[in-house]
Amino acid sequence: MGFRDTKHPDHVCLLKKSLYGLKQAPRAWHQRFADFVSTIGFVHSKCNHSLFIYHKDNEISYLLLYVDDIILTTNTSKLRNSLMELLAKEFAMKDLGPLGSFLGITVTRSSNGLFLDQQAYARDIIQRADLVHCNPVSTPVDTNGKQSNEVGKPYSNPTEYRSLAGALQYLTFTRPDITYDVQQVCLHMHAPHDAHMLALKRIIRYIKGTLSLGLHISKGSSNSLYSYTDADWAGCPDTRRSTSGYCVYLGDNLISWSSKRQAIVSRSSAEAEYRGVANVVAKTCWLRNLLLELHNPLSKATLVFCDKVSAVYLSGNPVQHQRTKHIELDIHFVREKVARGQVRVLHVPTRFQIADIFTKGLPRVLFEEFRYSLCIRDSNASTEGEYKST
Repeated sequence: MGFRDTKHPDHVCLLKKSLYGLKQAPRAWHQRFADFVSTIGFVHSKCNHSLFIYHKDNEISYLLLYVDDIILTTNTSKLRNSLMELLAKEFAMKDLGPLGSFLGITVTRSSNGLFLDQQAYARDIIQRADLVHCNPVSTPVDTNGKQSNEVGKPYSNPTEYRSLAGALQYLTFTRPDITYDVQQVCLHMHAPHDAHMLALKRIIRYIKGTLSLGLHISKGSSNSLYSYTDADWAGCPDTRRSTSGYCVYLGDNLISWSSKRQAIVSRSSAEAEYRGVANVVAKTCWLRNLLLELHNPLSKATLVFCDKVSAVYLSGNPVQHQRTKHIELDIHFVREKVARGQVRVLHVPTRFQIADIFTKGLPRVLFEEFRYSLCIRDSNASTEGEYKST
């Protein structure tokens, strides 16, 4: 704005290069990068738009792009060096060596695998909440964690509440143990009350006492995919919607998790549980397709563990019952995957339902047990000794 050619006052400039800060700049940069890496043998992933895959003979490489941050991994050092040379000729870039930090997530290598944590980011959240000298708690939420929208008085600084709640969302990338609790406080971001702020501060107090915890990814040859899913029927006191959650494992490693309030009200606990099954089956279908693109296809069916017997029966019973006609789409979706042999829905006792940690507040002993099952370890314990799965 403001530039005008005196000889051609009606002309506009045609940009030869996208300017940093324009809305079109990220898309233009991503397209330019994608066009170049395709010329050196990479294939753009259909499951993840930021992922590029190179596969030729016995050589394989994965490249992950986030704006101008790149993670490159190869199965041979020779391939890595050649790819780095090609990229350096086209783009102004710097090799930072082995992965140590990415988007605020610290990566620590050990003989047992990788340890991911966000300790610096968590300390910043504690300072912003002015809880540096607070007393820590053993669990992020009590057993009656669900609160109404109208409980207590409106909080005096809703902007602070929204800022802290949004910051906690990013922390769940390496701390799945707080996923449910963060989901609950985010439900009240539009109009937070004093009780909601107390619940948010309890999460931060829990984080203060568990700063050394992070997500551990261990070495292993198993590539079986299995998941746990659960739903807390009509748990929301305002809308009576259910909260469903799941966790997905590849071998011994946790790779995906979620805690979310369902879009519509379920008429029974079986319906709520079955919608949770449909959600995790959809997620595992995407993961199976992603593993196929990574040239690591799964030969076995995905196991889905649910603690509701009626939901297990619905996944395999071809009879359409009167009570389930209104959830016909989810039923046919899951049944089709079961019939094709891609999914098996099995029953698990409630005592061993790990997904409970994503749907409700748990007692301390049970919470710590499930937290360990989510591959959350102490930073010292994850880099010393031998890791054993349970």
